[in-house]
Amino acid sequence: MTDPNIPPDRVVHQTTVNNPPPRKGGGAALAFIVGGLLVVVAIIAWFVFAGGRVPTPETRDLDVDINVPTPSLPQVPDRPAPPELPRPAEPPQVDAPQPTPPPKG
Repeated sequence: MTDPNIPPDRVVHQTTVNNPPPRKGGGAALAFIVGGLLVVVAIIAWFVFAGGRVPTPETRDLDVDINVPTPSLPQVPDRPAPPELPRPAEPPQVDAPQPTPPPKG
């Protein structure tokens, strides 16, 4: 048996180094480059097949008359004459109040 209080003659250390494999994340950059190349090819094809000009639509004969008659209010029947009202009567005439006589007694 070994005495646990006595140190061993030789100390062995073990170190583990983990090196993950390198990541390959160039897919997004490659897609961006391919998309840019497609746009460039499309622009070149447009210049080759269209001659570099924007196709114009055929011209049409547009003869438009913008003179319109002036609008007017609709025709309505004439208003009837107002009814004849009687003349106002004279206001009633009230005599001036007389002083009241003093009480008798």
